[in-house]
Amino acid sequence: MTTDIEIARAASLRPMPEIAAKLDIPEEALIPCGRDKAKLDAGFIAELEGRESGKLILVTAISPTPAGEGKTTTTVGLGDGLARIGKRSAICIREASLGPNFGMKGGAAGGGYAQVVPMESMNLHFTGDFHAIGAAHNLLAAMIDNHIYWGNTLEIDERRVSWKRVVDMNDRALRDIVVSLGGVSNGFPRQTGFDITVASEVMACLCLSRDLDELQERLGRIVVAYRRDRSPITCADIGADGAMVVLLKDAMQPNLVQSLEGTPAFVHGGPFANIAHGCNSVIATQSALKLADYVVTEAGFGADLGAEKFFNIKCRKAGLTPSAAVVVATVRALKMNGGVAKADLGAENVAAVEKGCANLARHIANTKGFGVPVVVAINHFTADTEAEIAAVRAAAEAQGVEAVLCTHWADGGAGAEALAEKIVELTESPSHFAPLYPDDMGLFDKIEVIAKRIYHAGEVVADKKILDQLRDWEAAGYRELPICIAKTQYSFSSDPTLIGAPEGHILPIREVRLSAGAGFVVVICGEIMTMPGLPRHPAAEKIGLDADGRITGLF
Repeated sequence: MTTDIEIARAASLRPMPEIAAKLDIPEEALIPCGRDKAKLDAGFIAELEGRESGKLILVTAISPTPAGEGKTTTTVGLGDGLARIGKRSAICIREASLGPNFGMKGGAAGGGYAQVVPMESMNLHFTGDFHAIGAAHNLLAAMIDNHIYWGNTLEIDERRVSWKRVVDMNDRALRDIVVSLGGVSNGFPRQTGFDITVASEVMACLCLSRDLDELQERLGRIVVAYRRDRSPITCADIGADGAMVVLLKDAMQPNLVQSLEGTPAFVHGGPFANIAHGCNSVIATQSALKLADYVVTEAGFGADLGAEKFFNIKCRKAGLTPSAAVVVATVRALKMNGGVAKADLGAENVAAVEKGCANLARHIANTKGFGVPVVVAINHFTADTEAEIAAVRAAAEAQGVEAVLCTHWADGGAGAEALAEKIVELTESPSHFAPLYPDDMGLFDKIEVIAKRIYHAGEVVADKKILDQLRDWEAAGYRELPICIAKTQYSFSSDPTLIGAPEGHILPIREVRLSAGAGFVVVICGEIMTMPGLPRHPAAEKIGLDADGRITGLF
C-alpha cells in the first residue's frame, strides 16, 4: 500500500500565486516562505474588512480511539469535494506541534489522497510560528525573573509566580524544576516548570486575536504572578507586551498552502484541544471566510472537547456563525467504543458497531444542541462491511441526520463529493447557532452546564478552595469569561477507560486557572498534563535521513 508520505512526495505542487488566485488573492499580497508556502500580508487582510462572509463548516468527530477517526483527512477531503462540485472553497486547520510528531501521534496534515502539502515541512518547523510563540513566551518568563533580581518593585511573591517556560517538545523532565541555582549572580532560586508550547497562553492569545493591536491587548492582560496580598501582576505590569508583539508580528500572519488537489488551505495556530480551545486562528478563519464561499475547518479531539470549545469560545469571541457541522466516525472506532479490542477490529461485528453508536448519537445530539445542522461522515476503511455501514446509517437516522459514506482517503475529493453536496444542501437554510450558556452566567454554573449537557455527568465536585477562587475571579470582573474544560479526550467522563456514552458520572475539578489574556477560565479535571512525556519507544527513534537526504520515519 502506498504510504501518506509517498503520496505527498509524488504530488506536483502548484505555484503559490496560482493557489492564491483561486481566492482572488493578488501575488503582491503573498509573502513567500520558500516555493511551496506563503503568508498573507497584514495590509491585505485589513482590506478584507467589510466583505460578505462565506459559509463556515465545522468538522468534528466521535471520541478518539487508537483505531483512528480521520478528522483532518475528512476536513481536507470535504474542501476538495466542494471544489470539485464547483464551489469556491478553502480549508482551515491547525499547525502541528513537534512534540507529538516525535512522540507517538504522527502528522497532522490529513492522509492518503486527502492531504495538505508540503507535508514534511508542515509537521516540522513550517514557517517558524511556534518558535516565535515560544520565544515570546520565554521572553516574558525571563523578564519576570529579571524584575525580581533587580529589586522587585512590583513586590512579586516569588512563591506565586504562575508563568512557566515552554518548549515545543515532549520532555517530562522539565515538568517540575528549580531555576536560578548557583549563587547571588543567578537570581533567587524558585520552583517552576515547563509546558509544551501549544499549551502556552501566548498561543491562545494569538489564535483569538484579529490583529496586532488586539494581540498586544490580550498579552498585556495575562496574569503572570501575584503579590503577598494576592493582587495580580500582569504582563503589561512587567512591560513585556510590546516586545512580545514584535516577536509575534510575522507569526500573526496566516500561512497559505494547498491540498493535493490544489485547494487553498490556511494552516495557522495550534492550541491544545484540552488545555486550550483547540482551533486554528481567528484571523485565518475570518480571512478565509472573506475570500471563499465555503470554509471547512476542524476542532481538536471529539465534539465534547473540540466542537464545544469551538462554539462556546472561538465563535463567541470572534462573532462567527457556523452554517453546518460534520461529525466524523469510522466503523473501526465505533467497534472500539463498543468494546472490541484493536487487534480484533478486522472481523465483522455489527453488534459492537451498534453498541458503539451510542457514542456517535451523543456527539450528534450535543452538536445539534447548538442549533447547527449536522451530517455524519463515515470515513471508509476497506474492511468495513455493508452490514456495519448500515448500522451506522441507522444510528444517524435515529438522531434525525444523514450518514454519508466517504472514500476521500483513497479517492481524494471525488470520494467526498456526496458529503459536499449534502453540506451545500444543509447550508441553504439559515443557521440558528447559539452558544450553550450566556456570558453573564456564574463561572461554576457554566461548568455545570457543560458537564451535564455535554458530558451527561450527574454531579460536578469541587472543594471550597476552588469555589472560592471562582467567586474571587467573578468579583474581579472575570464572570463573563467562557469555560475551557481540560479533561481526557477518550471519554465523556474524566476517566479515559469509561468509553461509549456514560451517564451520571462525577466530574471532579482538580484545579482552575485564569487565562485572562486569552479570555477564558481553564478547569482541569482528572490527570491532564501540560507537558507530555515521550512513550517508551518514541517515533523519534525511527526518524532520520536516507542516502538521498530525504526524511524517513516521520510518518
